[in-house]
Amino acid sequence: MEELEHTCPFPRTPLTEPAIFTTETSCECQAPHEKLTVDQARLGTPVDRPVRVYADGIFDLFHSGHARALMQAKNLFPNTYLIVGVCSDELTHKYKGFTVMTEEERYEALRHCRYVDEVLPDAPWTLTQEFLEKHKIDFVAHDDIPYSSAGSEDVYKHIKQAGMFVPTKRTEGISTSDLITRIVRDYDVYARRNLQRGYTAKELNVSYINEKKYRLQNQVDKMKEKVRTVEEKSKHFVYRVEEKSHDLIQKWEEKSREFIGNFLELFGPDGTWQMFQERSGRMIQAFSPHCSPSSSPPREYSPSRSPSPPARWAMTRTSPPSSPKGASASISSMSEGDEDEK
Repeated sequence: MEELEHTCPFPRTPLTEPAIFTTETSCECQAPHEKLTVDQARLGTPVDRPVRVYADGIFDLFHSGHARALMQAKNLFPNTYLIVGVCSDELTHKYKGFTVMTEEERYEALRHCRYVDEVLPDAPWTLTQEFLEKHKIDFVAHDDIPYSSAGSEDVYKHIKQAGMFVPTKRTEGISTSDLITRIVRDYDVYARRNLQRGYTAKELNVSYINEKKYRLQNQVDKMKEKVRTVEEKSKHFVYRVEEKSHDLIQKWEEKSREFIGNFLELFGPDGTWQMFQERSGRMIQAFSPHCSPSSSPPREYSPSRSPSPPARWAMTRTSPPSSPKGASASISSMSEGDEDEK
């Protein structure tokens, strides 16, 4: 690990560590600060002589466009020490307009940018030769669009003429003015949101009538959200019911196909039902009594014979006498019957 630290061309700080916050330049160059050209700086400089690049601005509502500009400034040369100047509220309100963030908030935002080595608060609006020499600045980085301000068509004109200007590219689609335009355009939405979060109408500079209107709109939005939630739940329920019904119908169709297939296998055209009828007919014939032949002569009954069954069958079928007289009467009748048969 120590060998890697010695081989590193220049000391590097962890990305989580904020940049140095000071009004004085903190990089003490051991070698004499000689003037460099862009070609010399691109070839590389000694470790104790980093190329000192300066970038200034307002940096209100610090966003990715600011960070990308500083990234380009940091990567202009192999060995770069980036100094960022931030103008105070007084100068900004005087020459540009009112800011959303205070100067302290803007300073603090720059301190936590990974590309920044040093922050210079209360930076001048126009760079002078004394300022450049005091902070030993080699080059100034900014986008190449002329910046007209403070009665000048381009405040970086003299820097460009001195050969100390290095251009960077702007990030399209994002700027502080764009963010403020979005807020102004959607003012009602943001005012309602902040009222809902607990801010007072006085803090938002909202009139009494607008406050009531915004709160009513918030209630209406809540009701709409509830209705939308109920609709989503009902749609989900209906969808689940449809899925279940589809599954049931599909299972019913499978079962019906299986039943029909089994039925056709059992009672189909292959004769299974006929075989079943033949077997059942044979079983009925086996259990039923045989019929008498049709050629046998009919039985003749003599008039002297009684059609009643034999006496032994009659005796068994008669009920027992209920009294001794009935018993003697039955015995006499039986004796008479025997005599007739003789």
